[in-house]
Amino acid sequence: MIPKLTLVGAGPGDGELITLKGIRALEHADVVLYDDLANRALLDYCPEHTLKMYVGKRAGRSSFAQEDINRLVVRLARKRGHVVRLKGGDPFVFGRGHEEVEYAQRHQVACVVVPGVSSCVAVPSSQGIPVTRRGVSESFWVITGTTRHGDLSDDLHLAAQSKATVVVLMGMKKLAEICALYVGLGRGHMPVAVIQNGTRTNELCVVGQAWEMPRLIAEYQSGDKGVGAPDSQTDGPAILVIGEVVALHPAYVLDYLQSLPMVA
Repeated sequence: MIPKLTLVGAGPGDGELITLKGIRALEHADVVLYDDLANRALLDYCPEHTLKMYVGKRAGRSSFAQEDINRLVVRLARKRGHVVRLKGGDPFVFGRGHEEVEYAQRHQVACVVVPGVSSCVAVPSSQGIPVTRRGVSESFWVITGTTRHGDLSDDLHLAAQSKATVVVLMGMKKLAEICALYVGLGRGHMPVAVIQNGTRTNELCVVGQAWEMPRLIAEYQSGDKGVGAPDSQTDGPAILVIGEVVALHPAYVLDYLQSLPMVA
């Protein structure tokens, strides 16, 4: 028995967005360690003997520390053989996947990485928002909402001054601060989408402009606008998409058309 780790990107949420190579890894797993963002329906691909363990991490909750997960991977690989680490999205995009591979390799565990479909492009696409569009946006940034010290990334200050689309992962708790940054730069008119549970059956989205987005989200969360908006108090992850491409969202276009004066 050779200890082995396969790090698998599970995709953004829809169970059908995992790669075929990821499914093959699950079909030959002795152990699967899965996190919050991986669709649990994917565990059905595992053999009956597979040990399935939840090792999720969420901000503001008791959870598995990264160091504990690293040690668990090595221990189970030595004891049982093939460990599949199933992580939401792509494990190398703010997933700390490289840290897990590096630790396993230092402890003589063979490693394979199976890339996944990242939410940074798949979730906007699921709402009809292209992160790039000829004549609208030539590039895009992918930025974490909060650094390890709890601050906004310096890169966000740079991105907010560019013409590029900005995709912020794990940014709901910093929504007001991010929008205030755009307003302070004289870009409060910038279209913004907040998308929760992207690509899942309960996907929700709110679109608006940076200056009004904190208020729109607060109204939806309080029930003033009914249902259908992201809620930072629920379990679903949310991403922010900021840029002119958001104006291509069907709801944004409809709002604009409805704002036009009636022609007699």
